[in-house]
Amino acid sequence: MTIDYGLLAPVRAGTAVARLVSDDAWVGAMLEVEIALARVQARLGIIPAEVPDCVAVAVRTGRFDGRVLAEEARGAANPVVALVQWLQRTVAQVDSASADYVHWGATSQDIFDTATMLIAARALSVIVDDLNETIAALVDSARAHRNTPAVARTLAMHAVPTTFGAKLAVWAQGVVDARDRVCQVRTYGLPVALSGAAGTFASYVECARVSGGELATAPAAVIHDRLNTELAVELGLTSGVMPWHTVRTPIADLAGSLAMVTGALGRFAIDVITLSRTEIRELAEPGAVGRGESSAMPQKRNPVLATMIRTAALQMPGLVSTLFTTMLAEDERSAGLWHAEWQPLRECLALAGGSACTARELAGGLIIDSQHVASNLALGRGQVASERLVIRLTPLLGRVRTKKLLQSASFEANSTGQALAEVLSENPIIRSHLDADAIAELLCPENYLGIAPDLAARVRVRPACACSAGSSGSEM
Repeated sequence: MTIDYGLLAPVRAGTAVARLVSDDAWVGAMLEVEIALARVQARLGIIPAEVPDCVAVAVRTGRFDGRVLAEEARGAANPVVALVQWLQRTVAQVDSASADYVHWGATSQDIFDTATMLIAARALSVIVDDLNETIAALVDSARAHRNTPAVARTLAMHAVPTTFGAKLAVWAQGVVDARDRVCQVRTYGLPVALSGAAGTFASYVECARVSGGELATAPAAVIHDRLNTELAVELGLTSGVMPWHTVRTPIADLAGSLAMVTGALGRFAIDVITLSRTEIRELAEPGAVGRGESSAMPQKRNPVLATMIRTAALQMPGLVSTLFTTMLAEDERSAGLWHAEWQPLRECLALAGGSACTARELAGGLIIDSQHVASNLALGRGQVASERLVIRLTPLLGRVRTKKLLQSASFEANSTGQALAEVLSENPIIRSHLDADAIAELLCPENYLGIAPDLAARVRVRPACACSAGSSGSEM
């Protein structure tokens, strides 16, 4: 079977999250859920106490062929059935009686959805770590350049003065918003999925009834809550209050948070691509041997990190659209919609993880060329702060007249190559209210920065909740 190494998706190739969402990782997560379910059921007296150890030994010592498993999954349209059959056979080799209690009361979607949440928890924790480092690097640079005057661009054109630190702070804030959303989903939005065949939990209740254990005579709701809560604790997920076989809110929330990640990082990447153009050169990507090379042009140093991040942002919306479409699930279990989630969700996790990993490297090594920042600011020859003059002269000349005067002066400055201050100093109407020194002061970019120098201090670097890689369930 062909293995996807990421040849056509370099943004995720070889990254931690790509490994966490591999076929092997998904199988491992499903097996981990089976072991955890057995442990919880044994603690609650629903199955014999020795079963969890037998299942764990079988998983540890057994050998499965991922290619065969994938092909056998065609027989049930999902991989759980074939995996459970393999697990039952393997446990039987350890202890035949224990094999009867493998997957006890569970249905395929219970195992797969819970495993998906476990995979997502681990992937999101890694993503958060990378986003935190990206934010920290951007904020450090923003603070270093909080007073570096730069030109702000609107609709691609020079607009008003800002600082380069403000640019960096705004990039960081977008990443903060995405990070916080991911943290919220990681902490509160990844539930276990123990509901039984049609969401009634009846099979789990019946298993408890026939066990003779502590829950044999307990109300069904108590059995549900105990089993769900203890499994959630076992796996580091949240407890499932309601069945969500066809209420795909957890998947939609997860998809939305991943789209925010690639969107925020993609926005950062687009500006890096623009500002690293040869004719702008306000910044450059961190250098490395062989990075950014052209196969034909020896002088090229392409912005490859930003390019990879942008590709993830461009692919994500279509994938997320599919995941939101699967909310239209019918009945108590869906034919096709649940199944349609799997590959797009895996790709969303991998793209967001690759984007965050790449952004961490990009932000940490971003090279800012203050000299070119200053020379680009000076290209307008003082026009970048003309808005300030409109505000100052409007009470004296009226807004319409002031704007027309300054538009005419700007046109003349562009036509003649003069500085705007020179043209205005020669205008008798302007000179009747402002002398040359006053005009120069009003047009000085450093004097029209507003709160731009303060924006770096407003970025919240760390998340309000703890959701780093160390907070997820342990891997097998």
